[in-house]
Amino acid sequence: MIVRMKEKSTKVQYDKIVEFLKEKNLEVKDVSSDQVMIFGIIGDTTGFEPNDLYAFDGVSEVTRVSTPFKKASRSFHPEDTIIKFKNGVEIGGNQFVMMAGPCSVESEIQLSTIAKALKKSGVKILRGGAYKPRTSPYSFQGMGVDGLKLLRKIADENDMLVVTELMSSDVLDEFEKYVDIIQIGARNMQNFSLLKELGKSTKPILLKRGMSATIQEWLMSAEYIMANGNEQVIMCERGIRTYETYTRNTLDISSVLAIKELSHLPVIIDPSHAAGRWNMIENLSLASLAVGAHGLIVEVHHDPEHALSDGAQSLKPEKYDAMVKKLNKFASVMGKKIS
Repeated sequence: MIVRMKEKSTKVQYDKIVEFLKEKNLEVKDVSSDQVMIFGIIGDTTGFEPNDLYAFDGVSEVTRVSTPFKKASRSFHPEDTIIKFKNGVEIGGNQFVMMAGPCSVESEIQLSTIAKALKKSGVKILRGGAYKPRTSPYSFQGMGVDGLKLLRKIADENDMLVVTELMSSDVLDEFEKYVDIIQIGARNMQNFSLLKELGKSTKPILLKRGMSATIQEWLMSAEYIMANGNEQVIMCERGIRTYETYTRNTLDISSVLAIKELSHLPVIIDPSHAAGRWNMIENLSLASLAVGAHGLIVEVHHDPEHALSDGAQSLKPEKYDAMVKKLNKFASVMGKKIS
C-alpha cells in the first residue's frame, strides 16, 4: 500500500500512523519529497483494510499496490537507485558502466594480461569466475578461493573493482573479504535461501535473470534480497531460453525497458551469454546502450582458442577496445559517459 498525506499534515500525525502500523508488524518505507509526504507499507497486508487508515488525521489517499514486489517497485521508490563505488563508478545513473574480463580465472599471468589490456580501454570493473557452475561435472570448475585472491590482487594493481559469481553461502565470508560486487548466476536466481543470506551482505548484488524466468519472477528474487536488508541490487539480463538454437540464448532486450518502468533498480546486459558468439557481441552491446541499459558485462580473453571455458563468446582485447571506441561515440550523442 501507498499512503499519501495531506498537504498540511504534521510529523506528529505521521508518527502516529507509523506506530499503528508497526504494532501490526508492518514496515514503513518513507519516499517523501519536498512537495509531498508519502510512504509505502511493506509486509502481509492481505488482512488489512486500507480504509482503516482514513480514521487517522492527515491521511489524504491510500492505494493498494498490486505488484507483489514492494521494495523493488518504482511505486515505492520513484527515484532511480544509483549504486556508488569508491573509484568513482556509479551504476544506475548517467554512466554506462563496462564490466569485463575472462569467463574463468585460469592463472595469474592470464588474468594480469587481460586486466592490463582492459585498463587501457578504460574498464574499471574486472569480472572473472573463481567458482564455475558448469553443466558437466567434468568441466573446469574454477580455482575457488585462490581465484578470489588473484582477482583482488590483479584488480588492485589496476585500480579496478571485482565482480564474480557466488554459488553457495558457505563461502560468502570470503566474498565479503575479496569482492566488490557479488554476482548471482541464472541457475541460482531462485535459490531463495541463498538470496536471504545475501540480504545480510554489505556488498551490491548483481542478479542475473534465470534462463526461463519471467520479469516478475526476476524482480521477486531481487525482493528477497532487499526484504532481508540489502537494497543494493543490480539487475542483469543475460538472455532467456527459447526454441531458438542458433544463439546460446535469446537476448530479451525489451526487459531493460520493462525493468526501468516497473523498478528503480539499475539494469545491465550480458551480451556474451546471450549470444554465445563473439561476432555478435558488438552489435548487441550497441543495442544495449541504445535501449537505455546502465552497462554491460562482457567476456574478454587474450587467447580464447585455448580458454578453459566460453572461448567462443569471448572477445579478444583488441576487438573489445574497438567496440568501446564505438560505444563512446554513440554514448556522447546520447549524453552518457562510458566508464
